[in-house]
Amino acid sequence: MCNTCYPPDKRTDPWLLVYSPVPVTLIFLVYLFVIWAGPRLMKRREPFDLKVGLIVYNFTMVGLSVYMFHEFLVTPWLLNYSLLCQPVDYSTSPLAMRMASVCWWFFFSKVIELTDTLLIILRKKNSQLTFLHVYHHSTMIFNWWSGVKYVAGGQSFFVGLINTFVHTVMYSYYGLAAIGPHMQKYLWWKRYLTSLQLVQFLLVLVHTAYNLVADCNYPDSMNAVVVGYCITLIILFSNFYYQSYLKKKKQK
Repeated sequence: MCNTCYPPDKRTDPWLLVYSPVPVTLIFLVYLFVIWAGPRLMKRREPFDLKVGLIVYNFTMVGLSVYMFHEFLVTPWLLNYSLLCQPVDYSTSPLAMRMASVCWWFFFSKVIELTDTLLIILRKKNSQLTFLHVYHHSTMIFNWWSGVKYVAGGQSFFVGLINTFVHTVMYSYYGLAAIGPHMQKYLWWKRYLTSLQLVQFLLVLVHTAYNLVADCNYPDSMNAVVVGYCITLIILFSNFYYQSYLKKKKQK
């Protein structure tokens, strides 16, 4: 059987934003427009006080991340997934559909997470509007649209499992930070959050690279894209870590 080609997953076609790449492409273009126009519109305006909105948004994302982590953990367990090699089950059995469903929610969460950028712009925190931020947010929606469109399940569960755990920690940090400056004394672990993100990419890279060379009935083309993408994120996040922590420490 062809290991580099794969058909669209007919089960997920009727689901929101999945059937055609046009909607997600339009979302991407609107996102780029907001990044271009937003800071210009905010230039002569006072930053918005979004304390309550930030708390609600971040802890809502914590809740969603916990739900997805649970589904990515329990459903593969019930399906007796292999950690090293797991083809996609394209059947309509309840558990296979449950796996496809959480993959869709993971994709849709990446669309929701574009709100991160809007909140940065409205608060005039433009220093946070980095290439890393924009690249990571905008590419994830395409990566996981492809995942839900073609491989809603199987080996892709590992990426979702690791990422939802990291995002549970990350949005917890942001939610606590939004409560107020008095919380800073409890948030000494920000540096370790970046380290956790780097560990995440390394784990996914090793896991996917193994599947790329192993004889596993999972698309090599998808594995190759994930490997390449992980390498770019490791480079970008390593640079962020160096600039934010190591370089500043040397300067001090």
